[in-house]
Formats: sequence, C-alpha cells, structure tokens
Amino acid sequence: MRRVVLCGYYGMGNGGDEALLATLLQMLPKDVQPMVLSANPKATENLHKVEASDRYSVFGLINVLKRSDMFIWGGGSLMQDATSARNPIYYGGLMGLAQGMGLQTVAWAQGVGPLKHRLSKWIAKRAFRGCTTVSVRDRHSADLLADWQIKSVVAPDPVWALAATPMDIYADISRPRVAVVLRSHPALTTYRLATITEALQKLQSQTNAYILLIPFQPAQDKAIAQTICDALNDKIANRSQIIIQKDPRCLKGIFRGVDLAIAMRLHGLIMAASEGCQCSAISYDPKVSYLMEDLGISGWELENLPDDAHILADNWIEILENQDKNQALGLGDRVSQLKQQALFHQQILINLKA
Repeated sequence: MRRVVLCGYYGMGNGGDEALLATLLQMLPKDVQPMVLSANPKATENLHKVEASDRYSVFGLINVLKRSDMFIWGGGSLMQDATSARNPIYYGGLMGLAQGMGLQTVAWAQGVGPLKHRLSKWIAKRAFRGCTTVSVRDRHSADLLADWQIKSVVAPDPVWALAATPMDIYADISRPRVAVVLRSHPALTTYRLATITEALQKLQSQTNAYILLIPFQPAQDKAIAQTICDALNDKIANRSQIIIQKDPRCLKGIFRGVDLAIAMRLHGLIMAASEGCQCSAISYDPKVSYLMEDLGISGWELENLPDDAHILADNWIEILENQDKNQALGLGDRVSQLKQQALFHQQILINLKA
C-alpha cells in the first residue's frame, strides 16, 4: 500500500470542500492508503471513514510526511490570496516541506488565483514547479500556469463526478421546489439580502414554491438562511425550511428533487446542474462567472444585482415555467460531457507511480 497525504480546506465544515475530498477519495486507486490533513480530524474520520491528522500540528505534519510516499494538494481554490494572504504561505509551505522531504507531490483539481501580492505569486510558482503532475479545473488557471511555463491538465471540477446519495425528503413536499444556496460576503449587503428575500416572497406567492434554504457552510451561512426563512414563513407558513447536511454525497442528492437552484456557491451550482436541476447564479467570484458562461446559466454578478425584486422574481418564475424547454436546449448533453471530462482528474491519480 502506498501512503498518501491529502491536503485541502478539509474539516472546516464547508460542503463544497468536503465534496472535493469525497470525490478525491472516490477516485483514489485501491492500492493507496490516504491520510487527510484536517482542521477537525475526528469529524473527517467520522464523515469520510478515513484516517485524519491535525493540519495545525507541526509535529504531527512532519511525522505524517515521514511515513508517506506521496502528497496530493487539492482540490479547489487553495492558492489564492483574495480571502487571506496566509493561504499561499500555508499551502505553499506544506508543498515545499513535502517536496523537501522527497515526497512525490501532485497539485490536483486546482483553481489558481487570484494572486494579488508579489510574495503570493512567487510562492505559487515555486510550489507548482516542484509538482510531478498538475491538474486544474478551469482554463483561466491553466493559462496562468502556462504564463509561468508550467504544464497542467485541464478538466472540469471533480465534484461533477461525485456519486450522489438520493435523499428521500420530498414525499410531503409538492412542486415546484426551489433551493437557495447563499453565502456570507461583503458585497451581500443587508439591502441586497432584503431584495433577494423580497424576490423569493414574490416567487413563492405566485407559484406556491416550496423553498429549501441550504447553508453549505453553516457557521457562516446559516444566519443568512434563517433570516430568509423567517421572512418567508411570515408570509406563507410551512412552505420553507432550512436543510443542513454534512455528508457531501447526500448534499448533492438533495438537488435531485429540486426544480430550481438559486446559488452563490460554485459547488451549489455544480451539484444542482449535475443532478438535472435548473439554475440561476448570483456570482461573487470569477470562478462562478466562468461556470455561468460555460453552461449558459442565467443570473447576475452580485455587485450588479438588480435593485428591483420584481426583476429577480420574474426571471426565476420564467425558468420554472420553461423547465422542459430549457432542458431541451442541450444543457443535459453539456452536463453529461462535464461529468465524463471530470474523470480526467481520476486518470491522473491512476497514472501515478510509486
């Protein structure tokens, strides 16, 4: 058995990153024994049935690396300094440590950037150049690496290929069903949140939609979901609820019974589209905008969100009323293609040699 260290934003309670880990574990060859670096090792072990180690313990990290053959870094937007300048230092430092100890290192399903600071760029270049193999999940990341003379394999986000667990929660919930996946962000101001809430109220009053508010990272997102849920239930009781699901396979499975997903989070859109759900995006990040463009998903940049709640509601109602027409436009074929192409990330793992 080859011992492999898996490093990412794991154990943080973020559904998208846990989905990346679940997909990575799903794709690993059978002769690999993984060890996950996690912010909450016990939670990771319970959720994914895999060994985990504290990502913050220097002694533990060195001990784990000493006993391992390979280091897999990813996936997701780890090497970026938009949310914190510490990200490149932490992840780049780990990569440098693993490479210095002679481990084979792989950058897997990366989303690279934005990198605003000179030090961040220097760390990123050094880390990626030391990798045996690099795969990225979008063309923009590949272009940035190409500017640095670093070769990479480009394939869609691995979560497209995550095996979903169907959720039997809709027996007493009539259609249409609308999932809402928002996240905290400086640009999601109180005013914009109020506009979205008013639009959802109008949507519900005109279609009698059942609205499921799904916080992907409850520690950050649940308060937003609760605010909307309370406002909706004040207008129409018992037609809205918050769903918290820690298992990413079950989280993806929720969307199989949903008619429309209104999402800010990238993996909310990926999970929804992957399960055949119509989507409307509210983009706070270039990676979400790239997906909107690729799939032809309707929506808005968060900072350009209309002030008029009627505009939002009318757009969402139109999507619901034209589900069959929208599905006939070829989105299903594109989704199937993305699922197949996402398996390139698995082929990289299969091709790795001891």
